[in-house]
Amino acid sequence: MRGLTRKKIAALLLAYAVVTAGGVLGWRYLQPIWDPFKARSIADAPFASLTYGVHTFLWWDVGTVGKHLDWVRLMSFSHAKQIFAWRDLEPQRGVWDWRQADRILSEVQRRGLQLVVRLGQTPQWARSPGASLARDAPPESMTEWRAYCAAVAERYRGNISAYQIWNEPNLSREWGDQSPDPAAYVNLLAECGRAIRQIDPAAILISAGLAPTGTYDERAMPDDVYLDQMYRHGFQRYIDAVGVHAPGFAPPEIGPDDPQALHRWFTFRRVEDLRKIMLNYGDEARQMAILEFGYTIDPVNPEYQWFSVTEQEQADFIERAYEYVIANWRPWVGLMILIYLPDPAWHPADEEYWWSIVEAEGSRPRPAFIKVANMRKVCGDFLIPARVDNGPVALGKVVAPICPA
Repeated sequence: MRGLTRKKIAALLLAYAVVTAGGVLGWRYLQPIWDPFKARSIADAPFASLTYGVHTFLWWDVGTVGKHLDWVRLMSFSHAKQIFAWRDLEPQRGVWDWRQADRILSEVQRRGLQLVVRLGQTPQWARSPGASLARDAPPESMTEWRAYCAAVAERYRGNISAYQIWNEPNLSREWGDQSPDPAAYVNLLAECGRAIRQIDPAAILISAGLAPTGTYDERAMPDDVYLDQMYRHGFQRYIDAVGVHAPGFAPPEIGPDDPQALHRWFTFRRVEDLRKIMLNYGDEARQMAILEFGYTIDPVNPEYQWFSVTEQEQADFIERAYEYVIANWRPWVGLMILIYLPDPAWHPADEEYWWSIVEAEGSRPRPAFIKVANMRKVCGDFLIPARVDNGPVALGKVVAPICPA
């Protein structure tokens, strides 16, 4: 009996070693019997698990577009996410300006990358009279909104991998300073999604990433409550993947139920709470897309300073988050978008400046960039091994292997 126990222990240790060291091989052939998030139910996954992407800011060219996309390649990432803001594409009703979008797509394709486009940012002319100057606001006319979505899909049919429709509608500042309204967002999502599908049925549609928050008033609605309401209004009929946000407020291994968790929403693993909502509505076959995640090193802004980390912690936590997903969330998490490759115009007073993995002026890669560039990548059945610790330390034009899209 003791010998049998030792054999079992040895087998378990061997399995663990294969999973942790072998990555894809271990996960594929040694999936645990316990499947709390119904990973084996995923069907027709739109993305390989994982699909590595980073949020870029390429619109206003100051000589950085090619350089930033070279950085994406240097990290061995396959996808860049970029906002195609309605206010920039159609600054006046009926007057379209495609120059920047055309240039970005050309540079993306020249490097063999894929583009994820975020739609939104309503121009002032399309907002209700007297609407606030909030970051974003729902349009006054669904006809105009639908036309914008259709125009982007028509021009770039077959060339955009995925569309993220809106951003953080559970915050009033992203909803015209109005109280969050899940039913209204689902209607907006449906109008845009139908317009894109009619023109480019192969494009992947993703619902807006939701901001993790414990605030529940006219300013914000918790992400779990908002997602539940989206399901009650049937949003899943219009999308291929459920969008979520997972900013780092705590080390990535800490779960919502762990004593170290300050709040349930204050964890990277908050994503597991949202996955459970999907299961409650019988939507276990659908993938999730993490549309924003990262850690801030902000020493300036009081709103964010209290949960900021050191540069080295930022690097370590990001790598550990990827490793946690590889071990525990495949294949139900597909696309993962890291924040950010920065807007060159950002300054230390801007909170986004401190989430970036490269300093905004581009003069210095932060440790997180080096860590991410060198870490292993597991993309479905494809593995890019880790590079040596003193791997790419300069931001140059390097042709690195990328995961197949």
